[in-house]
Amino acid sequence: MQVQQANEKSIIQKLDLDGYIQQFKQFFAREKPVAMQGDINQHYRYIQALSKVQFPQPKEVPNLDRELSLIKKQGVLSLNEIYAFVTMFSYFNTLNTAGFTEPLLSWIQSIEMPEEIIEIIGYFTQEGDINPERDPELLKLERAIKQNRIDIKETLYKLAHSSKLRDHLVDTQVHFNGGEETLLVRGGFNNAIKATVVARSSGGFFYIIPQSISHLKEKESVLLSNKEELIYRYCKEISALFFKWERLLAFINKEYDRFDHYQARVSFARAGEYEFILPSKKKRIKLQDFAHPAIEDPVPVTMDMDKKIMLVTGVNAGGKTMLLKSILSAVYMSKYLLPFKCDAAKTEVGHYKSIEAVIDDPQSVKNDISTFAGRMQEFAKLFNKEDAIVGVDEIELGTDSDEAASLFRVMLDELCKKGITFIVTTHHKRLASLMASDEEVELVAALYDEEKRVPTYTFLQGSIGKSYAFETAQRYGVPAAIVQKAKKVYGEDKENLNELIERSTSLEREMRQKIAKIDNELKAVEKQKQKLLDEEIRLQESHRKAMATLENRYNAATKKAREALKAKESTEGRRLLNVAHQRKEFKQKEVKPVNEIPLKEGDKVKYRSHKGELLSIRGKDATIIVDGLKMRVPLSQLKRRGDTPKVNVPSKPKQAKVNVEKSGASVSVKLLGMYADEAIDTVDKFLSDALVNGLNEVQIIHGTGGGVLSKLVTEYLKGHPKIKKFYRMPGNLGVTVVEL
Repeated sequence: MQVQQANEKSIIQKLDLDGYIQQFKQFFAREKPVAMQGDINQHYRYIQALSKVQFPQPKEVPNLDRELSLIKKQGVLSLNEIYAFVTMFSYFNTLNTAGFTEPLLSWIQSIEMPEEIIEIIGYFTQEGDINPERDPELLKLERAIKQNRIDIKETLYKLAHSSKLRDHLVDTQVHFNGGEETLLVRGGFNNAIKATVVARSSGGFFYIIPQSISHLKEKESVLLSNKEELIYRYCKEISALFFKWERLLAFINKEYDRFDHYQARVSFARAGEYEFILPSKKKRIKLQDFAHPAIEDPVPVTMDMDKKIMLVTGVNAGGKTMLLKSILSAVYMSKYLLPFKCDAAKTEVGHYKSIEAVIDDPQSVKNDISTFAGRMQEFAKLFNKEDAIVGVDEIELGTDSDEAASLFRVMLDELCKKGITFIVTTHHKRLASLMASDEEVELVAALYDEEKRVPTYTFLQGSIGKSYAFETAQRYGVPAAIVQKAKKVYGEDKENLNELIERSTSLEREMRQKIAKIDNELKAVEKQKQKLLDEEIRLQESHRKAMATLENRYNAATKKAREALKAKESTEGRRLLNVAHQRKEFKQKEVKPVNEIPLKEGDKVKYRSHKGELLSIRGKDATIIVDGLKMRVPLSQLKRRGDTPKVNVPSKPKQAKVNVEKSGASVSVKLLGMYADEAIDTVDKFLSDALVNGLNEVQIIHGTGGGVLSKLVTEYLKGHPKIKKFYRMPGNLGVTVVEL
């Protein structure tokens, strides 16, 4: 356990999180490790629930492990130790009235305390003392002690202002020395007063206790002793009760720590406007607008790492180490559910069993080890680990770059097979080129603003960055002449190589911008495609409803025809009914849809058998004018019409005399079994057809039932401008007659 805590402390310091952790620990009610034991998913649910409510802050309570052990041995606790337990009892009682929701509510309600324990809470005052109002003997002692102290004070005051002691007093104040009330006098006071010297001041004066108050002091001592005996009796009785409920006390102590973990995290998040990230099972780290807590004015980090190795190259002092620490810090904080600044909706952090940082230079006079040897020791330890994330800063330190590149290439490959993820910063062009072709390696370049000659502290994924060593040296004060001379020594070939690397970075950046633009255009096309598919589905549904409506109208017409035939039998009428049935069963061939120009205001249109002009379009409905009458109809039922010349077709000789209404308009409509919206749409279309065909009176059949449809129809008819009047049919309240 101690080794684990030491490792945690080490990683916190390496990632520059020590200040952040210290700030967080200030929100604890008592000192404890940062890590929480148990199911992290359950902890996250409780923290999220607690974040949505207000709750009282817990009081500071010491660690009570020793006290619990003493209770097991039937020992007697002190009053302060008992009050620490009482503080926890009282706090959980308060939480029961905090208005929590699930899952907090069930958890807090499950912490039930017996009446004996609750009664002990009332023994104490807010200051942690036994309430004297509960015990007459204690109250009497408290009053006696108070009065005795008043007597001592008054006696000393009289002595300090007496004439016989005036010449020997340094001042007239009552001084507290060693917990005793004393007077400060000069030498020779024995001639004026009998007293006991308690101490000497730095000025050579004497602190004395006059013998005239000695009996009062003795009385106070006796009273205090009696009070202590009484308090001890209380402590003994309460400790015995605690022994009876020892398991309950251990449980409450544990649950108090658990709630303390939750409330500290929530309070810390509120204070810093931080977000909680629950670690995911995926080995992926996606940061959006992450800010390392140790940086005062950070440039937000946005990075997506879903491969085994991230290789960070680029400008010196450009933020490579900061990126490494930011990624590891995000993993550490999410692992222990510590909040931090980020865009929580777009941030995803994987869970790793351990976090390692190979950052510091291990070389030291004390350990007699070189930089490279120290790094090899660090890497040797990694072969015993699994499911870890490791950050390695400046991997090339301490040895020949070409040899190191080959060695680290092989070691990184082997360690990745053990489930270890790496974030590596380097200036090794050799190592970067060796690993660039690996699909499990993510290349990241730290960017440099050449115009301003400063790092941007931003990063480009998929590219190798230039170190800009000469520019960095000049920026930090190295003379320009020295830098120019160094460039000549460096050689033109390597400079050209860096220019090619830089050019590749620029091309990569431009390519990514173009890809992003194409992606946006592709998304727009996909969105338009989905919109057209939705429109096709809507038109198919509208067509289905229209067919159903036509079939209902046909059935109503044939029914009326049968009724007419019953009144007067006709062979020709029966023949025509059979022909109508045959035509109903006839299915037209499917016509492939063609792209049509959308209708606009002013177009000549056709609505069923009526010709008119389109006045306006509003959503899915349109307003048309037919023979001077304005109508609101579904836009999908309108067709464009052209000014085609009429063709005179010789009419066939009439076969039979049959009276047929214009356009097949019906004089009644049934709403039975329809929903409210469907019923109103049906009535609206029915009345429009009736008005166009010149009908003067129609019937709406809504039934009686619960009266819902009849109320809806009545409200609609009241607001229709073309209705003269309407009323219930005499003798049949399920039918409304409408006069147009």
